[in-house]
This record gives sequence, structure tokens and C-alpha cells, in this order.
Amino acid sequence: FKGLRAAIEPTSIPSPLDTIEDDKEQWEDQTYGTLPGGHVPLSTSDYVAIDQGNSSPRYMRVSTWNVPSTSRLASDCGIPLAAIIQPFSDQDPQEEPVPVVETGDVGPARCAQCRAYINPWCKWVAGGMRWKCNLCSHETEVAPEYFCNLDANLNRLDHMQRLELNKGTIDFVVPDEYWAVDPPPRISPLFQSVITPPKSGRRQPKPMLYVFALDVSMDAIKSGFTLSACMNLLGVLYNSQSEGDTKSGLCIPPESKICIITYDRTIHFYDLSPRANDTASMLVIPDLEDIYVPIRNGLFVDPQACRQTITNLLAGLGSPDGRPITTEAALGSALAACLAALAGSGGQVVVFAAVIPTIGLGALKSPDDDTTLYGTDKEKTLFTPRHGTWEDLAVQCAEEGIGVSMFLGQSRPIDVASVGIVSSLTGGELFFHPRFDPARDGPVLRSQLHRLLSRTTAYSCAMRVRCSNGLRVAQHYGNFYEGPTSDLILGTFDADKAVSVSLEHTGTLNDSTFAFLQSAVLHTTAAGQRRVRVCNVGLQVASLAGSVFRYADMEAVVSHMVREGVSQMSRDRIAKIQERLTEKCMAVLLGYRRLCAANAQASQLIIPEAFRALPLYTLAMFKTKSLKGRNVTTDVRNYHSHKVRGMSVRAIMQHLYPGLLALHDLDDTIALPDANTGRIRLPSLMRDSYIFMESYGIYLIDNEEMMVLWIGSDASPRLLKDLFDVDEFMQVDTHLTQLPRLPTRLSMQVHNILAHRRAQRGWTPKFLIARRNMDAAEIEFSDMLVEDQNNAAMSYLDYLCHVHRLINQEVRVLLCLALTMTLLFAMHSSPEGLRRIIVASGHRGSSDDAWESAGNVRIAYLAAVCSLSSCKTPRLVPGDPVLRSSLLQPPSLYHVCCGRVQIHNQCKLRDLRHRSLSLSVI
Repeated sequence: FKGLRAAIEPTSIPSPLDTIEDDKEQWEDQTYGTLPGGHVPLSTSDYVAIDQGNSSPRYMRVSTWNVPSTSRLASDCGIPLAAIIQPFSDQDPQEEPVPVVETGDVGPARCAQCRAYINPWCKWVAGGMRWKCNLCSHETEVAPEYFCNLDANLNRLDHMQRLELNKGTIDFVVPDEYWAVDPPPRISPLFQSVITPPKSGRRQPKPMLYVFALDVSMDAIKSGFTLSACMNLLGVLYNSQSEGDTKSGLCIPPESKICIITYDRTIHFYDLSPRANDTASMLVIPDLEDIYVPIRNGLFVDPQACRQTITNLLAGLGSPDGRPITTEAALGSALAACLAALAGSGGQVVVFAAVIPTIGLGALKSPDDDTTLYGTDKEKTLFTPRHGTWEDLAVQCAEEGIGVSMFLGQSRPIDVASVGIVSSLTGGELFFHPRFDPARDGPVLRSQLHRLLSRTTAYSCAMRVRCSNGLRVAQHYGNFYEGPTSDLILGTFDADKAVSVSLEHTGTLNDSTFAFLQSAVLHTTAAGQRRVRVCNVGLQVASLAGSVFRYADMEAVVSHMVREGVSQMSRDRIAKIQERLTEKCMAVLLGYRRLCAANAQASQLIIPEAFRALPLYTLAMFKTKSLKGRNVTTDVRNYHSHKVRGMSVRAIMQHLYPGLLALHDLDDTIALPDANTGRIRLPSLMRDSYIFMESYGIYLIDNEEMMVLWIGSDASPRLLKDLFDVDEFMQVDTHLTQLPRLPTRLSMQVHNILAHRRAQRGWTPKFLIARRNMDAAEIEFSDMLVEDQNNAAMSYLDYLCHVHRLINQEVRVLLCLALTMTLLFAMHSSPEGLRRIIVASGHRGSSDDAWESAGNVRIAYLAAVCSLSSCKTPRLVPGDPVLRSSLLQPPSLYHVCCGRVQIHNQCKLRDLRHRSLSLSVI
């Protein structure tokens, strides 16, 4: 039973699937040239980009590829001006690698005024002696080593040989003046450094160093978390293949070295130098408040040269035999020890933690029941650290060029808001495995660890985004530390991380030229080379709202909105954030209706083609575990908030609207290699709702965090046999962590689909099996069906009607305000007009009380505005002209408050004859 038939046919409601499937088909057989002027591929499509002077959308994606020329037009359209930047994104195997340009001792050419890097959009003047910056228009002298004559087209004669003048994304190898700078000494340091800082204050780039810190407390040992971490670390370091591995070869650069630290009530360092008995010697730091590194030689070693010593050490750590076991673990002190080991060099820290740190630096108490705080002003305290030491640790790690990633395998609350901020501010990552089960979570941990160590990762990073005259960067969102100079400081920056920036107008843009964005990330590669990754984008400027909407990018808008909303959790209540997101969605649709479809009937909901699924994705934001209204544990909320802030555009879109596949309905050719080309064609997605499902079906859903295989109670025994090798519904083993490989067509098809998703993502998420009305995993499956009513939020149909209702209210309010302004204008400008209005109002007295009648007319108009906006009792703001008895000295601001709707007019009444109204709906 699927419920009563809705008044609106569900299949007629806008869905993102048609656009996604059409875009995949469009770019399947053709390449994408990055020159401005066309539509870009969706992030969910597999495409091959050709760099023609603009960075690929993989690296930078903007909310509209036609930038509004004025702030007025941007405000009227309602589209937030934003850019999503993922500078180290993985490329398609068929694409050319990012070019690397050697700049010698001179360094890359940079603008003398705004410090932008030279790029394909710059112009050459004065016979090649100077170049004009495309961002600030300043002309900079060309260094003698970089000079070249110009041809008849005013291009350099060596233009085609200069990759930085042809490619939008480029890597500059930079000289020592760009080396990382040591942070200034602190009054109360958290550790004693073992390395003497260089006299120059700059660090020579070196291959990345890795520190692995393992929790050896009683809970970690008993749950199998430590043993699983050690065995998986051995497998990843020494390339023991598993199904989740997508790359062959070593996970870390051959020149890199590793260090191993363990901790419980004390901190344990290990001398991993090769010995005759291949046994590591342990040095213990008992004072958790005074952290230092007790050794220099043998602390960092080559994992290949000391393989046997490392293997023996890790193999014995997961067993309690031969050493005392304690119930507490000093995670804060352990992080300070990692910081001390890497201070002066930078690198990456990987921490495995299983218990809340109740001793040592940043000691925390077990959190109390926090459900009573939701909906109150204290709700935001749930998403901030409870001890200042954790933020101090995070800032020091970021300044030292250290990124911290954490694997959390706790069985009780661990206060992710406090310990997780170290990963959030350093550019690291959190991996969440509550109630860790080695059989269920071990393979996932192995896959995550493999991806963490094998993906492209830079360290000691500093990022800055520049834009052309008329625009400025207003705000940044993501996992980073924003330093005092407005640069974004990241200990590590990897291929899966993205940053969002919001833009504002500072002037009027010329619609006959381009607007430009440039992102520059100064970093050290894992192999030890100091570089700058520069991404450039040229955008067309539009003075018409239709062009702004036509080339809008909904994926960038959605990614920016959810990142902005999650970032506000520490400052505002979740209910307020949800309202604000709805208002942003409504503003976009209202802007299109006012500017591009003003003649549409009020009963019609007008949605632009570029934003046809915006209400659905906005609703999906409310159903994420970070923003959903239903009770969710604070640790889970904080973990998902961290993930969303750093997700790529592709990951966010697939997380908000999970891909749902009907496995029982695959035809004979889908998801199998083509006989001629060898390519695999994947099945089409279906809508995320029970309405479109069948009780005899088998469905697979994937939200980038977990995959759930749902089995209907009426599933065919043939399907169960082909997929699980069982004969009936009740025999399906729900504890499987992966599907068995069987010699059947259906099994091959499903495994090909899973392999494709694993290759896209780079790792394997948690896999659950849910039988209908039988298993608890069905709750997770149901929560991913975002079009249904769940997660304490409306269904898609109800939310669409809610948004339509709000838009109609706004349209009526704007109409009544225009009528009111017209009335006021007539009353002020013409005595005859005033007389007609007074007569129409029924006034029969003398002319002395004419103004009083005029006031009554205006109050009547205000009442009409309030009634049309569904406001029972209007709130009249003191100073409002409605409360005045005279219009001889009209105020400069009309402020009408109707419930949640506020309408502002900044024009003086006496100026209304000479300028049009400037209205903004908040």
C-alpha cells in the first residue's frame, strides 16, 4: 500500500535525474573545452576536459558562469555569488597532467600591485617590456630573464612554449623565498621542540613525514580497534592487496619516513632503527603536561629499510600480553607529542582513538545528556570545543604545516566537537566508526586508510583567492585555519578537499569584458618540492537577468549553501539555519519569477531550468545528519558537519541525493563490458522514494558514506540465488560486508557497478543489507529516500507546495507595497491627487483635517499588505511614516514588518519622482 493518491502526480514533479542522465550521455563521447561561453558538465558526469586557458570545473566551479554586472542585479536574481575550489582534484586518466613550470631563482612572474600570478588572460604592452594584470589592470615590468619580443598580434614569440600562458591550471616550482616560514615562538608552548629552527627562519622542503599514533587503552584493545588498525596499517604500508585497493604500488613516496607513537596514561616513543633482533625499543614520557621528544635517531625511519622491526612492533601492539592495560588515554598529550616530533618540518599525523581523553592536555569530562539543549540558545554550544587546548593544538599544528587525520572507534561518546576541531582546522579528515566491530568495520578502515595515504596530498599549505576589480572575496567556508593575513592555512590539502568562497561586488563590471578569479595554493608536495598550484577562471559578465540564470550552476549553489549552513551551527540554532536555507531557495525562484516570468499566473510555480531541482536539494539539506531536526547524537552531528564542510561538489551532490538503482531490473547488456569497445554502460538512477519501488525488487542506494542493499519481501528466489546463492528471503546473511562473487550475470553486473563507484570515490564505504520489515539497517535506507516524509522533515511534494506558498506571499506583498508607494507619491506630489484620494476615502470634513484622512487611507493600505502576507496583527515600527500625522518631513526609510517578511526602501520620498524603487526581500 503506497498511500492515497496525491493531488499532484509524483512523476510530474521536477527531478534532477533527467538532467543528470542527459548530461552523462552528452559528455560520454565528446571532450569539454574550458573556454568561457558555454555550459559546463555536471560534477556527476565522467568527462574529459581540455585546458584552453580556463581551469577545469574539477578545480573551480562558480555559481553562475555569467557574473551579474552590478550588485543590484545580483541581489535581484537571488543567486549567491560563490566559487567552489578543489585545487588538487583527481583528473580523468585521459586528461593531460597539470603542467609543472620551473621558474629558477627569479620565481614566477607576479603583478607588482595585487600579487596575482601571470596567466593566459594577461596582456603584453610596451613591446613586451611590461604585462598588464587581468585582475587589477596594473602594468608590471618584465624581468630581463623572462623578456621576449612580441609578434604582430601582440603575443610573445615564445607564447606556445610558455605553458603558463596557455593553461588555466599550472604548477610553479618556486625558489627559497617561498619556503615555509617557522611560526613565532609562543609564551606557553605545548611541547619542547627537538629541532633547532634554521637561522633564516625558512624551512627547506623535504619529503613528507608521517606519524602514526595508536590508542592502546583497555577499550581500544578489547574492541579489536587497535589490532585492526595495526594490521591494516601493515597491509597498506607494504602493499598487501585487498578488494578495496584501487592503486598499485607504495602508498607513500619512497623518500618519506614514518614514526610510530602509542599512548594510554603515558606517551610511548619507539626507536625503530634496525637491530639484530628486529625489536623496537620503547621510551616512555610519564608527564602528560610536559611533552618532549626523547630521541632523535631512530624516531623517523624508512619503512622499507626497517620493515621487519615495524612489522614486529605493530603485530604485538594489539595484544595485551606482557604489559599493563589502563582504561584512560591522553589523546591531547599524544597530539602534542606528534606536534613536537614534526615541529620544524611539517607532515601528516594519523591518529587512532577509542576513548574520550579524560587525562592530560585538554582533559574532558564525559558529556552529559544534551537532548535538552536542542531548540534553546545553548544549542550552539554543542558544536564548539569544551576546552580551549584543542583549538590551540589545532592552530599550532596548522602553523607548523601539520595535518591531523583521526580514526575514531569509540564505544561511548568521545566529544567530536572538541577533538575533531584539530582535524577541521588543519585540513585533515575524520573517520567515524562508533561501536567498532572488526568484522564489519575492518575492511572499511583498510580502504579509508589506503585512500588517505595514497591520494594526492600536499602539506604546509597557504591559500589565497583573488578576483578582478569590481569583486571581492567576502567569506570562506571549509576545513582550514584563517590566519591574521586572511590567507587560508592548511597543514595538509588533499585531492578530496574543497573550499567555498562567497563574492561581493565592490563596483560595476563592464559587460563587454570578462571577470576573473584566481586561486593560488603555496604548498610542499609529498615528494618534497615547493610549488604553487594556480587555478584561473575567466567569466563572462551579464547585464541581463536571463543570461545570469541561463548559465547558473545549481551544483555550485547547492554546495555553497549547505557548506554555509553547516558552518553556522556554532553560531545559530538549527531551526533558524533551516529557515534561512528555505529563504535562500525562495529568493532564487522569486528573482527568476520577477525578472524573467513576471506575466506568469499566481497559481503556477515557475522554476528556471538551471534550478529545477533546487527545492529538492534544499529539502535534502534538512535531512542530512548534521542539520536534521530529529534527535541525533552530538558526535554524529559534528562528524557529518566536518565531512560536509570539506566535501567536493560531486560528493555533496551524491550525498544529498543518493543514487538509487533497481538491481532486479537490469537488462542483459547493462553494466557489462561492450564486446567492441570494452566500456561499461551503467544503469540509470531512479527517484529516491518508496512510491517508485516495488515489494519484489532489490535496490542499492549509496550516499557516499554508506551503501545499503534493500531486499523486498517478495523478491524472486531466482534473484536471491543469482546474487546471494540462497534460495529464500530469510536465508540472506545480513552480516555480509561484501557480496559474494558468483558465476551469474546478475552477480557480475552488480560487482561491476560497485567497482565503478569504488573507482570514482577511491575507497569503499560501509555496506549494509536490509530486508524489508526485518532489519534495523532499513532505517538508514529509509532516511536516504529524501523525497519521502522522514528525518523530521516534509516530503518533497509538501515542501514544494510550501515554497510556492511563500513565493506567492512575497509576490502579493511586493504588489501591495508598490500600490502603497504609488499612493504616497500621489499624496505628496499633487494636491489634486490628494483631494481625489481623500474624496475616495469618504472624507466629508474641512480641509484642515485632510492629512488625518490621508493617514487613515495609508493605514488601510498597510492593513491590506498585512492581510495578504498572512499576518494577523501588523507590527508598526516606531518612526514609520504610517504613524506620522504629517508628510511635510518624510523619513528616509519606510520599514513595514509583516511577520517574517521585511521590505526595505532606501529612497527618500521627495526623490521618488527621479529614481525607481530599490526593493530587497529578506
